[in-house]
This record gives sequence, structure tokens and C-alpha cells, in this order.
Amino acid sequence: MKKIIFLLILSAFFASCNSSKRVVTKKSKTTKSSNKRHTSPSASTPKKVANIIDYAKTFEGTRYKYGGTTKKGMDCSGLVVTAFKKEDVLLPRTTGDLSKRGDWIDVKKVKEGDLLFFATSKNNRRVNHVGIVTSSRPGHVEFIHASSSRGVMISNLAERYWYLAYVQARRVL
Repeated sequence: MKKIIFLLILSAFFASCNSSKRVVTKKSKTTKSSNKRHTSPSASTPKKVANIIDYAKTFEGTRYKYGGTTKKGMDCSGLVVTAFKKEDVLLPRTTGDLSKRGDWIDVKKVKEGDLLFFATSKNNRRVNHVGIVTSSRPGHVEFIHASSSRGVMISNLAERYWYLAYVQARRVL
């Protein structure tokens, strides 16, 4: 009985924030005048939200590490919690708990700073991945997240993998 409980806990531990498929995200072209791959939040974005997004972007390229919250390694919920904490917004640490915070919003109405939740496990719609919206305009939503295969990166919700894995969006600010 103890072995079964241990195996269940162990499997739940490894299931969080992991995608079962390799994610391939196309990189956008960079300009020589800027080191940043993506634009800063729009001028209409509130300062607190812009600061959260800018701080999250400082982790871009950081390798994935389950439970990580530093430049040495970061997981998806760790990225969200760390970025929001920088602006004194305290959020729960797990993706499941994050998915219950704030107000549900329609994906067509997402703004910078909103959270996007995904179910990346095969044949399971339970939320296990989260990202922060970095850019939003009709038909085009980009978000920063910690991918288990590529680390902290910015992806587009229109990519087939993320579009099919999408579950919900929530506004915590």
C-alpha cells in the first residue's frame, strides 16, 4: 500500500508543467538594433503589468527545471509566481492553484499580463501548464512560459500545439 501511494505521489510530481510532446516554436526575426526578440508591452499597458512582463522576459533562455524559480532553472508556474512577486503580487505556487485565481476571461479579450492555461498531457484536459500574455491583438496572442523541452521562451497561441492544448485564460490583476 505504501508503494502505491509513493508511486502516485511521484507520478503527480513529475506530471506538473511537463508537456508530453516536443514543442517546436518558430523564432521571429530579430533586428540588429535591439537585443530583445520581442517588443515591449504596449504604451497602454499599465506600468505594473509592463514591469511583470519585462521581468519575466529577463528569464528568456533559462533552462527548464521542475520547481525552479531562478536563472539556474525555471518551471512554468515558477516563472509566473516570480514575475508577479517582483511587483508585490503574491500568487499560489502550483499551476492547478493558479488556474483557480482571478477572473475567467474569454481568449478573445486577453490583455498583457493575463494568464493562459494549458493541458499538455495526452488524453487529459487537466491544466498542467501556464504562461503570461506578453502581446495581444485580434487573432494574435503571444505568451512567455517555461517549456520543458526548450526552457523559458515566448510562443504564439496560434501555433497548432498551443491552440489545441489551450484550456482557459484568467486575469489576476
